[in-house]
Amino acid sequence: MKPIINLEGKVGLITGIANEKSISTGVAESCIEAGAKVVITYQNEKTLAFLEPIVTRLGVEDVLLLDVTKPETMDDVFAKIDAKYGKLDFAIHSMAFAKRDDLHGRVVDTSADGFALAMDVSTHSFVRLARKAEPLFDKAGGGSLITMTYLGSEKVIANYGVMGLCKAALEAATRYMAFELGPKNIRVNAISPGPLMTRAASGIAGFDGLMAAAVDRSPLHRLVTPEDIGALTAFLVSDAGRNMSGGVHFVDAGYNIIG
Repeated sequence: MKPIINLEGKVGLITGIANEKSISTGVAESCIEAGAKVVITYQNEKTLAFLEPIVTRLGVEDVLLLDVTKPETMDDVFAKIDAKYGKLDFAIHSMAFAKRDDLHGRVVDTSADGFALAMDVSTHSFVRLARKAEPLFDKAGGGSLITMTYLGSEKVIANYGVMGLCKAALEAATRYMAFELGPKNIRVNAISPGPLMTRAASGIAGFDGLMAAAVDRSPLHRLVTPEDIGALTAFLVSDAGRNMSGGVHFVDAGYNIIG
């Protein structure tokens, strides 16, 4: 009998690995363990140096440059996946960026340029990723898109600033694309992890306090790990999650239910 979460024969694209503590590292580990062949991306040569030990440990063959501010790199990623595998079964979007002043400052003080940059990298990049993945999903008879969001999309989180707006838009994009792509058997979901110390999180002022509050107030009184998020991701992109689409799925030890 095959395991419930079985990704054998499936090809996935995973973005957002910066180091061993990245959410996407846990995602890659879980998907590979379930049998998937994964393609991993890196942002630039500097980040590649941190990625190489992970790639070696996981035995990943395909490591491709993807800078979402440079459209030609996204074109190249999907062209290479098509040339080698002829299809794509799932894609993981895990990237966000805002200028420090816009992240820590007041939303009302956000510049037009800062707002546009944050939305482009954090939200519209998911839309572009979906557009590029769609033809390769068609070749696989369907597919699954996953993005990473945060509770700051619906609740005010101190020092999260413009990123809260970006995550709210990201979740709306998840719902609309789930509706639009559903007839082609393409599922779209968002995962909302609780606070965990990643490189991105280290840029948020007072983040240690957020983690302490999560342990203190969540029903399970513990922090989540990249492996927890990886396990849910592997489930959602597998056939076991075939009827789940358009949702925001919390992995936060229950913190989101607390008033």
